[in-house]
Amino acid sequence: MPIEFTETVIFWRGPSPYFFVKVPPKESADLKEVSKAVTYGWGMIPVTARIGKTSWETSLFPKDGCYLVPQKDRVRTAENLDQDSTVTVELEVRRRGK
Repeated sequence: MPIEFTETVIFWRGPSPYFFVKVPPKESADLKEVSKAVTYGWGMIPVTARIGKTSWETSLFPKDGCYLVPQKDRVRTAENLDQDSTVTVELEVRRRGK
């Protein structure tokens, strides 16, 4: 189930500061439909993500009815991203253990 969207990189200042991209509501609803088949706990969904030429394996975090795509430092560095950068994200949901 490929998903593509364009959003802004956000910075979360929590106890472990991190950068994320919020999956829009429509795409989040689509992900929620498949979450029971692929989640490995706490509603996290394993995906392969791509921004630009950089792809990585990660898990989506549920937050306020949507999902967040974590931005690893190596991704942000490779794609020259910072807070408020606008990015196009491609997601491919992975099965548990794959």
